[in-house]
Amino acid sequence: MALLPKRTKYRKVHRGRIKGTAQRGNTVAFGDYGLMALDGGWITGRQIEAGRVAANRAAAGNAKIWIRIFPHKPISAKPAETRMGKGKGDVDYWAAVVKPGTIMFELAGISEDKAKLAFKRVAHKMPIKVKMVRRLPTT
Repeated sequence: MALLPKRTKYRKVHRGRIKGTAQRGNTVAFGDYGLMALDGGWITGRQIEAGRVAANRAAAGNAKIWIRIFPHKPISAKPAETRMGKGKGDVDYWAAVVKPGTIMFELAGISEDKAKLAFKRVAHKMPIKVKMVRRLPTT
């Protein structure tokens, strides 16, 4: 089931542009391992769900999984073979705006090898480059 907000203030938004690196959500906060975005982009609700399912299956249901991104941005599209004009298209899907450095998924309760395998499976579902990061030791 694709993620989408319960309600929004506005139905449609401008495309905008992704500038700079993530200032928030850029550290592993909950789990032991995280999946960090190396590029900026839009991650659809379906891609997030596909990543969650892939991580859950790779970890054999033994890991605690946190999804750190949520699709708040409505992406509109006009139907195929439609003439120009007549306003902005209807909302096609919802996307999460991800900046480089954003932690997208986190895992805990499994070994590093299993986490590496799980994140490799998740990486195949993502439209951007990602890498696995470890939680910084607290001293």
